[in-house]
Order: sequence, then C-alpha cells, then structure tokens
Amino acid sequence: MNSERPQHSQSRPPAGGLTPAQRAAYWARNIRLLLTLLLVWAIASFGCGVLLRDWLDQWKLPGSGFPLGFWFAQQGSIITFVILVFVYAWRMNKLDREFGVREEED
Repeated sequence: MNSERPQHSQSRPPAGGLTPAQRAAYWARNIRLLLTLLLVWAIASFGCGVLLRDWLDQWKLPGSGFPLGFWFAQQGSIITFVILVFVYAWRMNKLDREFGVREEED
C-alpha cells in the first residue's frame, strides 16, 4: 500500500512566513536577548543596589554627594530598567528586520 502524501517544499515558507527552523532560530535569539537583559537588570538592581551597596558606598555620585550604592538602590536600577526597555525594542526591531517579520498594522 503506497499512499502518496503531498511533500512540502523546504524552499517555500509556510503561511506564517517563516519555516520551522527560522521560527526556532528567531525564538532562540529572542530568549537569549531577554536573558541577557534580565541578567544586566539583576546585576544593576540586586547586585549593585543590595549585595554590593556597602562596597559601592565608598564612592560618591559626582555633583550630588550621594553614595553610589545608595544611588543604585534608589535610582540606578530604575534608570537601568528604562534603558533596557529601549535596548530591547531596538534589538527586537533589528531582529524582526533580519528575519523579515513584520507586525500587522490595522
């Protein structure tokens, strides 16, 4: 019994626009970016603001006189988070262009 199944061409992407291998690569790069940015945020907020606070307090923030560890605990982690949001948007737009992924516009 020889059942003929239609073979999907590997050169033509499915309806979603990306092949399964391309989707896996896109997702892997997205996850790697997320984990990297979360690590940076954890180092800035928990590392510098909590664990290394006493050591960082030996330096003062120029122009304010606040200890650096105190500044990281109060402002630095928030500012780092906002910067990371913009970095994520910039890198994801670049990744979307690289893979030819577009958001649907209404």
